[in-house]
Amino acid sequence: MANPRILIAFYSRNGSTEALAKAVAEGARALGAEVRLRRAREMVAPDIMAMAPGWPENAAAMNEKYEAPTAEDAVWADAIIFGTPTRFGGVASELKAYIDGLGGVWFQGKLNGKLGGVFGSTSSKHGGNESTLLSIYNVMAHLGLIIVPLGYSHPALFKAGTPYGATFISQGDTQKPGGDDLAVARYQGERIAQLAARIAEPSSASA
Repeated sequence: MANPRILIAFYSRNGSTEALAKAVAEGARALGAEVRLRRAREMVAPDIMAMAPGWPENAAAMNEKYEAPTAEDAVWADAIIFGTPTRFGGVASELKAYIDGLGGVWFQGKLNGKLGGVFGSTSSKHGGNESTLLSIYNVMAHLGLIIVPLGYSHPALFKAGTPYGATFISQGDTQKPGGDDLAVARYQGERIAQLAARIAEPSSASA
């Protein structure tokens, strides 16, 4: 099998979604994938960020560790996995702004046939994890991605996550992803890497 190329484009403010992203990357790399882990950038002014304790500091620290995702990253990848916290029951504007910026390469057909997945986190039990992930399914369909759900194809999914993708509930940012949450995220990376390796293989006609 070819070594697949996977873009993990995520946004995280307090670290929960970042932890899931790192676990997804770990799972993909375990199967030989080349991974680009990218964090979307803030869309609001510094004075707004300052109203949420820790936001400016966390953003600065994560932006030092991760490059911002680009349209070239999406073209490069065999699979694109989006990660987002839930904001009022929907995708974070920071990640959505990146997705909206893919219009040029979408119009050129450069995203058609790539695999797509999504994971996310929320602060409260009914904060919209599943609705947020499903809303990105709509986006992935428009981009021409082949959506890869998790189903219940791994034992960890009977303890954590959703059939749509890895998820986590931080209980008001008082908790961090535990073993079961990270196991689902790692499995998501493995599953998509395994399938992406198949579509990344040269066809017999061109060999």
